[in-house]
Amino acid sequence: MEFNEVLKGVKTYEAGKPIELVVRDYGIDPKDIVKLASNENPYGCSKHVQEEVSKIISKMALYPDDSMFELKEALSKRFSLKSENIIVGAGSDQVIEFAVHAKAHNGSKVLMNSVTFAMYEIYSRQVGAEIIRTSSQEHDLEEFYALYKEHKPSIIFICTPNNPTGDALKKEALFDFLAKIDSETLVIVDGAYMEYTKYKSSEHAVEPHELIEKFSNVLYLGTFSKAYGLGGMRVGYGLASENIIDAFYKLRPPFNITTLSLKAAIVALGDEGFITRSLEGNFEQMKRFESFAKLHEIKYIQSFTNFITLCFDEQHNSSDIAFDLLKQGMIVRDISGYKINAIRVTIGTQKENDRFFELFEKLI
Repeated sequence: MEFNEVLKGVKTYEAGKPIELVVRDYGIDPKDIVKLASNENPYGCSKHVQEEVSKIISKMALYPDDSMFELKEALSKRFSLKSENIIVGAGSDQVIEFAVHAKAHNGSKVLMNSVTFAMYEIYSRQVGAEIIRTSSQEHDLEEFYALYKEHKPSIIFICTPNNPTGDALKKEALFDFLAKIDSETLVIVDGAYMEYTKYKSSEHAVEPHELIEKFSNVLYLGTFSKAYGLGGMRVGYGLASENIIDAFYKLRPPFNITTLSLKAAIVALGDEGFITRSLEGNFEQMKRFESFAKLHEIKYIQSFTNFITLCFDEQHNSSDIAFDLLKQGMIVRDISGYKINAIRVTIGTQKENDRFFELFEKLI
């Protein structure tokens, strides 16, 4: 059977290995497996979320509120925007899909960093767009601007802080760059890990409402999968001018967020104490990773997220290290596919991190 020609150039996204797969492949007891590969919140989610979701289990037979009124109202208050500036997706991935299908097509060009979230390229290739990448590993905005002037892309992706490296742009530099981009180019600023960045550095923190008020061509992406601990509920959102959001709604399928996911996101937004505790725990534990890396003379990228990227020299191979750890029940992310000899490690709980340090030290 023949399929769309553009699919020949599309790679399948490879998610982090689930615990169940490691149990099957290596016969390891589930209680001995530590997953530090997918940047999930190691502290779970708010207890209030669990309690409130459990109360509405009986409503699973009913379709959710497709207007998502309550969640959009909560987001509008959080970000000082109107509900007309908000679209909710099944993860921020779905909002990326809306954006690409709304703006790009066969013959379009899409500009992104050399090392960044894989779904940007996957969605862009699905519509036949040409991918333009920078040569630099971290976001070099001067190079971005030079490529923008040369190629005139339909879409520019800026991931700050960046996944899978963890580095972030300073807000002032980002705004200066955006001011030079024409209003017909859609610039997508992916802030999936921005809660962590705001906690760590005001210089690198981006407030969505400032973006939207200053730039009518910018889409900001956020998610409940990271700091809020709702990766399994699949809720993300896009914030932009009404003109952009109206276009996306023409692509949004009905009832794209479940009843339980909506309730979870609404309650999660209100539990600021849980978020604060998660952020504090994350950066307390990250200091241990930084100290460990310095002790063993391993390079790392300063991270503004809930993960850290450890980079190796020619003496160590990231794929071998990741595989050796996997066989012992420690799941981390090998990012050699991005042409970096490195692994990405989610910052876990103290106990999980202790286990990582123990296993990793034996390997090196």
